[in-house]
Amino acid sequence: MFSLNCRGKLLLIDKPLVMGILNLTEDSFFAASRVQTLETIKNKAEQMISEGADILDMGAQSTRPGSIRISAEDELKKIIPAIKFLTQKFPQIIISIDTYHSKVAEESVNTGASIINDISGGEMDKSMIETVAKLNVPYICMHMKGVPETMQQQAHYNNITQEILDFFIGKIDECKQAGIKDIIIDPGFGFGKNTSKNLRLLKELGTFKMLDKPIMAGVSRKKTIYKTLNISAEDSLNGTTVLNTIALLNGASILRVHDVKEAKEAITLFKTYSNA
Repeated sequence: MFSLNCRGKLLLIDKPLVMGILNLTEDSFFAASRVQTLETIKNKAEQMISEGADILDMGAQSTRPGSIRISAEDELKKIIPAIKFLTQKFPQIIISIDTYHSKVAEESVNTGASIINDISGGEMDKSMIETVAKLNVPYICMHMKGVPETMQQQAHYNNITQEILDFFIGKIDECKQAGIKDIIIDPGFGFGKNTSKNLRLLKELGTFKMLDKPIMAGVSRKKTIYKTLNISAEDSLNGTTVLNTIALLNGASILRVHDVKEAKEAITLFKTYSNA
């Protein structure tokens, strides 16, 4: 069992958790996850909370393959009003901020977020790790090869699991040295990884349990599913549930998803199966 200190709110991971995705971007690959107004943010958050989301993950920077970066200032213009709004409407909910800018991380936490979710593991902003340590919040450290604009051109590995394991061993040490107490690792499905590498990584996900950290799996509606099945992201819910279940069987502690209800059902069945 793990526990996370989220600015005074204790989040126990005695069973797998669900993180619901709120995208404040115009071009996220799954259109239904985009929320552009405070009213749509409220409605989507309300739905996810009612369906059992443990964490809401909010991001205003598109990180899909080939995406165009926006500045930290433009990111803040979108994210800060949304955090203020949600913390007023749902004061008990734990908000994670999906950003690789330390400035956005700091201002978001000061506004009410309590987890930092960094796709670059501190590589795109060298001030991020010391900032997270100063803020004293949990840090989701993800592996990404390259940067979002070009990462899919770098999906070359001799041994993907070993390479990412080595990355996390180094990053965990760096985070601990900086003073970060709660670290979650995310292998970064789809970030500089093609379909075969994603599936290999999912198959060997249990290897990362040796690090004794919560493991987050974010496979929801991604290309590995819809390209393999020759369908669209919109039609990928069933495939998402299948891969989420495999992730749970292989040690995932947190599922990052677009569809909270179905992820919660997968966890309930997984727990019942595990205890049978």
